[in-house]
Amino acid sequence: MSIESIRLSLMNYQRVLILREKDSDRYLPIFIGPAEADAIAVRLQDVAVARPLTHDLLRNMIEQLGGRVAYIVVTDVSNDTFFARIILDVRGETMEVDSRPSDAIALAVRVEAPIYAEEAVLDRAGVLLDEESEGGEGGEGDRRKPADPAELERLGAFKDFIEGLDLSDFDKPKK
Repeated sequence: MSIESIRLSLMNYQRVLILREKDSDRYLPIFIGPAEADAIAVRLQDVAVARPLTHDLLRNMIEQLGGRVAYIVVTDVSNDTFFARIILDVRGETMEVDSRPSDAIALAVRVEAPIYAEEAVLDRAGVLLDEESEGGEGGEGDRRKPADPAELERLGAFKDFIEGLDLSDFDKPKK
């Protein structure tokens, strides 16, 4: 996954982290807190800070203790809450640490670790934005399965947000 952008929802003024599946037009929107959004944005924009932020401190501690972040993975979504794991390599031993996705991603951007999402998470909460699936006609290119009405109701906030996005700037080169 790559970080496509961090946006502000005009519906509820929450920050939304938009992850994009590499080599695909499938996106994973995750609502995150303002502090975590700022922590991710500070690193992505190479903003210098006078003192280490919390995620810088975490990176420094992991490194000082002889570990490194191998990767992070968004593992589950339940009732609009996402779950993640930080996978560490500590002196040749693999360790997994439970995390909020926003914190795991704020750490991952600091150590340039890969970001993954379980296929089940992408199937449940991912959004396809290609021409074939936008029409919803169920043609050969439509990779979506019929949605469960209860699931649609649960993910309604994400649907409303995605439908309100202006995606015209996705094609612009990043600075």
